[in-house]
Amino acid sequence: MIYNTILVHLDIGDGAPPQLNFARELAARFEASLVGFAASDVHPISAPPPGVVVDAEFMRLEAREIEHRLEALRSDLDASGEMGGTDSLRTTVGDPTRGLATAARAADLVIAGPGGVGGRDARTAIDLGALIHAAGRPVLIPRDDLAPLNARSVVVAWKDAREARRAVADAMPFLVHAREVVVATVAEREPDRAMASATDVVRYLINHGAKARAEIVDHGEGEAGEALIDIAKQRGADLIVSGGYGHGRLREWLLGGVTRSLLREVSLHRLMSA
Repeated sequence: MIYNTILVHLDIGDGAPPQLNFARELAARFEASLVGFAASDVHPISAPPPGVVVDAEFMRLEAREIEHRLEALRSDLDASGEMGGTDSLRTTVGDPTRGLATAARAADLVIAGPGGVGGRDARTAIDLGALIHAAGRPVLIPRDDLAPLNARSVVVAWKDAREARRAVADAMPFLVHAREVVVATVAEREPDRAMASATDVVRYLINHGAKARAEIVDHGEGEAGEALIDIAKQRGADLIVSGGYGHGRLREWLLGGVTRSLLREVSLHRLMSA
């Protein structure tokens, strides 16, 4: 796996510069091309204020305002010289999650912007679970403060499933350059079998040049996802690699427990594949 092209979701407001700086550092590390993506949806009004008639003209005006904001972002990037090439910024008026998942076909790695939590504008925020499920590419979710991703120590949240196998392969550019990769697996019933599975992954990583070892995680009475996060923090890791587990259609995807825990953990960088 090689990251030749990285796609980054950019906020159409003031959040774009730090998002771009984060992505540019990664692109420079992997000598990759960088493509931006920005979008906003028209706000659905289910209960308009008294006396307000919501019609097609209202929707057209809002769509036009979004187009102006997208063009302003493009102009700012062109003026700063941050992006290059005619296709360096892709924009759409519509569902940001769906648009970003579609644009992912042109990239090796997707850097997601903020998810729709904590009061963030649902018109511009990404549904992270749906994106992981639909993109067909590894999705990197930066920590909230967009601190640089060093990936000197990485934790692989291992589960013997297709999604985790895909995530390990997709994260290989990070894993082979890390000083330490801990393949952590939660053994709920058969610890010997879990260790054998993790050991196979360690062997696979070592064969690719990574410095890896296996570790069994005992989560006691707590959630498995929280235990994996604790392991990452104890080891000084700033990146967790995991499969994204769930099922259902794009807008109805039900997240597994570990996936929910990792998406809530905003102090670590997370790379997920489904």
